[in-house]
Amino acid sequence: MLLATGDLSAQASWTLALFVVSLWIGFAMAARERVVRSLQTLGNLLSALREGDYSIRGRAVGTDALGDAMRELNALAKIFQDQRLFAIEATTLLRTVMTEIDVAVFAFDQGERLKLVNRAGERLLAQPAERLLGKSATDLGLALPLTGKEAVLEATFPGASGRWGVKRKTFRQEGESHQLLVLTDFSKALREEERQAFQRLIRVLGHELNNSLTPITSIAGSLERLVERSPRQPDWEEDMRRGLGVIASRSGALKRFLEGYSRLARLPAPHLARVGVADVVRRAASLSPQLPVRVDEGKDVSLEADSDQLEQLLINLLTNAADASSETGGTVSIGWSVSRTEVEIWVEDEGPGLAETANLFVPFFTTKQKGSGIGLVLSRQIAEAHGGRLTLSNRTDRTGCRAAVALPLAAQ
Repeated sequence: MLLATGDLSAQASWTLALFVVSLWIGFAMAARERVVRSLQTLGNLLSALREGDYSIRGRAVGTDALGDAMRELNALAKIFQDQRLFAIEATTLLRTVMTEIDVAVFAFDQGERLKLVNRAGERLLAQPAERLLGKSATDLGLALPLTGKEAVLEATFPGASGRWGVKRKTFRQEGESHQLLVLTDFSKALREEERQAFQRLIRVLGHELNNSLTPITSIAGSLERLVERSPRQPDWEEDMRRGLGVIASRSGALKRFLEGYSRLARLPAPHLARVGVADVVRRAASLSPQLPVRVDEGKDVSLEADSDQLEQLLINLLTNAADASSETGGTVSIGWSVSRTEVEIWVEDEGPGLAETANLFVPFFTTKQKGSGIGLVLSRQIAEAHGGRLTLSNRTDRTGCRAAVALPLAAQ
């Protein structure tokens, strides 16, 4: 405007025009440099992100759009860096767990080729991972666990044999379906449980045998000395009869004990048939000889059960309840309740309650003077043979014990 309207000489006009053009060119170049460098920096940062390098940051200057874009890109890189660190730590933990757990883990692709194996799997197949990876399940002897339906498998592998728990799971990696196979060695746990069971059994057996054999041995020795004594005492025949009576009594107790052991070991499989819960409960309650039993009726439903064994189970529980209630002058009641999938039959007494719970289901353990110690064990075996469970607990509303048998309902 100054050049157009001002009254300037030609030299002044050219000087002013040159100054304005130079100023404009300098401003344009500075603006271009600012924009180009910022865009180049943004491009470099995006390239680093694409390459997986999340450690590079750009310097954000100013509050314009380019500065805001730089700050947002730095924040995005920080998020990616934190996520990568978390993923690395999680992967390291997973690899450590996979390496140290005593469970064989195998991963197979769609062609049933081995893609991953942990250290327990290497020990099971007695080969390092380098020789196992890429082989088929058939070559590795894992075709049956991978494709079969068994939840528990009896199998022999190059590195071990025994009973194995089999679990299979399908997962996807890089868009392809894979199968995860986990083999758990049940043999060690079963052997440990078997060892502990034998220890408890031997402890109880030894206690019972000593209770019978110790007095038998002692009295037999006394009777031998009595017979050898010369002259004999006037009442030696009475002492002899009394001693022989004790030996006969203890021998009979030992015989009953061994018969109970045989009974426990030979419990037959249940013969299942449809039975009504109400009928079984009423019949068992009517057979209780010690005390009258109150029956609390519930909804009448049907079970697939062996009625004889189920009655025996309930009679055992009612007998125990009656013995407990007779100590306190209490009562015994039996009833049942029904849920969506099972029926719970319960027996409640008003006795002193359970003082010893650790050995309730140990064979031949009893707190009764004339008890055999097999009633509860048999009852639990019967319940489990029917797909149910037996639990005992102290009552919460008053003193006494509550025995509950949960059994699955019959299919409609």
